[in-house]
Amino acid sequence: MPAAPAKQPPAADRVYSHIKQAVLERRYEGGTLLTEGDLAEAVGVSRTPVREALLRLEVEGLIKLYPKKGALVLAVSAQEIADVVETRLLVEEFAVRKAVPPSPVLIARLEELLEQQKRQVAAGDLAAVSVTDRCFHAEIVRSAGNQILSRLYDQLRDRQLRMGVAVMYANPDRIAKNIAEHTEILDALRAGDTEAAATVVHRHVSWVRNLAQGDVR
Repeated sequence: MPAAPAKQPPAADRVYSHIKQAVLERRYEGGTLLTEGDLAEAVGVSRTPVREALLRLEVEGLIKLYPKKGALVLAVSAQEIADVVETRLLVEEFAVRKAVPPSPVLIARLEELLEQQKRQVAAGDLAAVSVTDRCFHAEIVRSAGNQILSRLYDQLRDRQLRMGVAVMYANPDRIAKNIAEHTEILDALRAGDTEAAATVVHRHVSWVRNLAQGDVR
């Protein structure tokens, strides 16, 4: 008996995923005006699900709707970067301290993600590098065992991905430093050195804010 064909997601979900992925990967840059007609044609749907998807994305702060004109992709602001970095520092420094001594499972997972990131850098896939970067940090946060903190951190995911891709494109020299600092975090965890791990996390996360303020370190 032949397998039943896989069901496609609802039209609005397909449009939502299409736009969101394009914004996060910078195929739709900040300042781009998207029209309902173009989006409907790109995804192969009518305009009604396009409107539904755009309303969801406006709530998430990725676009701004302008009646009869379309949707403007919002640029990442310096204030948004500062707010995300401040929240990340609060969560990640706490989490990395609780991660010491680390479980063998956490160390193995971080090693795997670090190798994956190196392969993605070699392939020049900066969008994938940014996703793996986020996963590396999320594993440490998850290891703290606080589900409320983990959920809070997950809410930052899309903003982090978008900033990560934008920053890597603008500062290709930073990619090697990013890998080096992930290695430092992993080494400090392996050594059970709480203060070293917290210090590297602070430096690693803070530099994005320094960049937004024009102070590159």
